[in-house]
Amino acid sequence: MKSWYLIYSKPREEKLAQEHLERQGYEIYLPLILGRIRKRGRTEKSIQPMFPRYLFIYLSDRTDNWGPIRSTIGVSNLVKFGINAAKLPEDLIIKLKENEKNKGFHDLPDAKLKCGDNLIIAEGPFEGYEATLFSKN
Repeated sequence: MKSWYLIYSKPREEKLAQEHLERQGYEIYLPLILGRIRKRGRTEKSIQPMFPRYLFIYLSDRTDNWGPIRSTIGVSNLVKFGINAAKLPEDLIIKLKENEKNKGFHDLPDAKLKCGDNLIIAEGPFEGYEATLFSKN
């Protein structure tokens, strides 16, 4: 019986790992989002992995050859809990695939923030502090 497992890729090599694993005949799923990145002080939209450094692989623990996976270009390792590979619920992958847009990626809504909104900083040196948004630029 086949199940979905989790692969940990090398930094920014998720698509490369996907390409090389698919060439070897493995079924791979790499969920993508239309995200935002900062380039030269400007915010641009780009398609990027939903879970940076992670992709999903559909394998049988009885019939598939797991040996070549770790040595595949772009792959760092299979995610494991102890000695067992991390098995994912089938429903998770089904839901992720159902929520994709027609173009094969998830389009996350823009944050609806406006000047004057009160925020709590989620990460960085000021994590947990309350702040007020003065500018969106």
